Amino acid sequence: MKILIANLGSTSFKYRLFDMGEGVAAQLASGGFERVTDYTSCIESMLESLVGEGHLESGEDIGAVGFKTVLGKDLSGCVDADERVMQALEGFKEVAPAHNPAYAEGIRCFAEKLPSVRRIALFETAFYQWMEPAAYNYAIPQSWRALGIRRYGFHGASHKFVAERSAEILGHTAIVDRVRRLYVDGPGDYSGAPLRVLSCHLGGSSSVTGIRNGVAIGTSMGFSPQSGLPQNNRVGDLDSMAIPYVCKMLGLSLDEAERQLNKESGLLGLSGVSNDARDIQAAAEAGNAAAALATDVLIDSIRHWAGSFFFKMGGAEAITFTAGIGENDAELRAAVCAGLEGLGVQIDPSANAQAIRGAEGIISTADSKIKVIVIPANEELVIAREVFRRVNN
Repeated sequence: MKILIANLGSTSFKYRLFDMGEGVAAQLASGGFERVTDYTSCIESMLESLVGEGHLESGEDIGAVGFKTVLGKDLSGCVDADERVMQALEGFKEVAPAHNPAYAEGIRCFAEKLPSVRRIALFETAFYQWMEPAAYNYAIPQSWRALGIRRYGFHGASHKFVAERSAEILGHTAIVDRVRRLYVDGPGDYSGAPLRVLSCHLGGSSSVTGIRNGVAIGTSMGFSPQSGLPQNNRVGDLDSMAIPYVCKMLGLSLDEAERQLNKESGLLGLSGVSNDARDIQAAAEAGNAAAALATDVLIDSIRHWAGSFFFKMGGAEAITFTAGIGENDAELRAAVCAGLEGLGVQIDPSANAQAIRGAEGIISTADSKIKVIVIPANEELVIAREVFRRVNN
């Protein structure tokens, strides 16, 4: 079966085509378009390319199309992208304005262009379906909670991949099988040796998730992708009283305050240099104090959330780093793990320095009680596997 993964942004369209064989994914092709104004034209161009390159005989050769939908009102999991999904995306379009309208439009265009091809949505919130109520409820009025305001969590495909791959690396076969079937069978009961992972997804947007035996127990992101760690140009966590205070003191409208929190905050707002961690690091090395502060705030936030999940799970067997910053910034990884020798974390400087540019590996010493692992992100592979399972179950 050939599965197409569509990654849709407000002005972008990226895709990957996988041949699943017996459920083992092999990537056949990838591509994308920028400055998109018409998804149907992109789909037509993509199909022409895939047919011309010999990967497909026609669009009907695609077994299913998978979508990495972000946030749905009253809906999560891996589900058919039917009218329920469209309503769920519409219900939270104000919460995820850069993502939900784009996915809704993209799904419609695929339905019109390839009506006989099954469409599957894997929500980014799916990995957090089994968190305890104490982990996802906010201390807000019941009328607010009735609107669906709660901690949802994001980067679910990335953290699920880390859950599976870290279990493979550390030899927990039963947990690997459990994670692979998680969206089909649910978490179930587990009585084997524990595997507690502190998963750090660090990139343009970042989050930390605590994973016990392959299942998320908590995460730094909340109701929207705006929360948690400082993002590239989004604020992350902020005391709610700051917003009415700033609106009053600076004469800002609520819409303008929201725009600044989404577009001019995070690492960009702290550094005043860039929203790209590489530019910020270069500026910090050149003596820019604001850039150095931005990096320090990010590191402190990572340690804050990882520490909270370490406490909640009663320890950890592994700390993992993934995504653009996590995979390539050896200095940041070392700083996150600095001073943790008493907890059993021993970084191998040589292994840490070599784990960049897509290299997977354990970067802790052989005698480190807690293993530190770099795992390159592969969200599209997770989506392809889950779509395949959905179609075949």
